[in-house]
Amino acid sequence: MDNEQKQSPSSLNDPTLFTFFNEIGIVDQLARTAFERVLPKGMTVPQFSVLNHFVRLGGPRTPAQLASSFQVSRATMTNTLKRLDEAGLIVAHRDPNDGRSKQIDITQAGRDMRERSVANLMPLLAEMAQRLDVASLAKVIPTLQAARIELDNSREVADEVAARQADS
Repeated sequence: MDNEQKQSPSSLNDPTLFTFFNEIGIVDQLARTAFERVLPKGMTVPQFSVLNHFVRLGGPRTPAQLASSFQVSRATMTNTLKRLDEAGLIVAHRDPNDGRSKQIDITQAGRDMRERSVANLMPLLAEMAQRLDVASLAKVIPTLQAARIELDNSREVADEVAARQADS
């Protein structure tokens, strides 16, 4: 698609993108609430998300890198990491390249907690699989991945738009 098609007045008034992201937001809220109900006692969705991040992408990471990845404040991430550390689910080491900074990594207990959390979710997903067309959902995954990549790559653009709106 060329720039003219992306910027045409009719496409700027097209509600498709708003509806797409609105539906994702609603699905996220409903899924998060359902997931919270089945997480192991004491585990929160943000804590699970950090553990899942390490399992998906590996580690170690600095608290600042994690805060950036999750688009939360450093204070928020520090609080989440503190609770994970107290539970023995992560470990913090001095950054060998910068002694003032920490490197965070997942422990085996953290991997086990992540697996237990996923296992707790499986009965809910199995129930949903009885009512949803899983093959159709699988076809949407590449579109969702492309949207995630675009949003991740466009963080600065979103910041610029927000700054312009704040100035007006």
